[in-house]
Amino acid sequence: MTTAILECISTLSISVQQLRRLPRFLEGSTTKMPLTVKDSDVPRLFREPYIQTGYRPMDQDWKYYFFSLFQKHNESINVWTHLLVALAVVLRVVAFVEAGFLSLNIISFPLYLYVLASLTYLMCSTLAHLLQSKSELDHYTFYFMDYVGVSTYQYGSALAHYYYSSNQAWYDEAWYFFLPGAAFLGWLSCVGCCYAKYCYKRPYPVMRKILQVVPAGLAYILDISPVVHRIVTCQIEGCTDKAIWFHSLQFIFFIIGAYFFSCPVPEKYFPGSCDFIGHGHQIFHVFLGLCTLSQLEALFIDYQTRNELFSARYSSIDTLVNCASFFLLIFCSAFTAVYARRRIKDKLARKEL
Repeated sequence: MTTAILECISTLSISVQQLRRLPRFLEGSTTKMPLTVKDSDVPRLFREPYIQTGYRPMDQDWKYYFFSLFQKHNESINVWTHLLVALAVVLRVVAFVEAGFLSLNIISFPLYLYVLASLTYLMCSTLAHLLQSKSELDHYTFYFMDYVGVSTYQYGSALAHYYYSSNQAWYDEAWYFFLPGAAFLGWLSCVGCCYAKYCYKRPYPVMRKILQVVPAGLAYILDISPVVHRIVTCQIEGCTDKAIWFHSLQFIFFIIGAYFFSCPVPEKYFPGSCDFIGHGHQIFHVFLGLCTLSQLEALFIDYQTRNELFSARYSSIDTLVNCASFFLLIFCSAFTAVYARRRIKDKLARKEL
């Protein structure tokens, strides 16, 4: 027993030493990792309100921006929060499949698409915050990609709520317009964010935030409506549905996150003190990640306990068509992002002439 413990301690010590050498390996692999710089050392496009330090310099090798995953800068928390949530989603889904709760059949298709949508938005966000500092064009490109991820997640959530989480009373009133409306508002959310990013320069006017928040807010109100109806009905009737607690948590976490997305707090009140950790967008990422994990857990419970509703309501053909519309939305959102990138590329080229 003592020998085994000593061997474990020795192995752990070696692993720790290897991890300590990792930053030096990264720095020495090409050139030294450049130090972060102040806001005055980067173009206005890259500056965030009240964030004064921790910016990565432009025009470095791609390798630098990928390796900056292990560097301390003002985007580090933004990157790691969504990267860790993506890992948690994968591990939870794998555990659910290995437990025999999830198989590949028509009933599970919307749930698989929801998982794909969640991983899409998490990875698009991770790449946007990790790589956007290389150049102005790359900044726009990766954030346009991020908006595609957001619209994908919105519609993936709508699909899952529609198939697994809606009560019959809500379904009877909303089945004919819910998914078309969710698809349209998801695409409109991407359009609004791309247009706002393309048209407005720092310091951003209020109209930019309106173009970002209003379409996304309308999409969320529609997408969450079956869940809100179910929560309210449960409160009135006094149900003991375990999934309701997770659905309530996802709603609360999203509302808190939306506040921090819309308002630059607490950095507004402590300029320069929240540069590396604690500014509003980081808090938004944390609560959005918690929202996703709570939503995933609620959907797993609904999937296990409400299969009879699925079989009674939905035909295989309708389900396949609705699942195909998921990929149509991705195509439309990606086309919007590509078009916006082309426009901004021309705009930047004219500026350089």
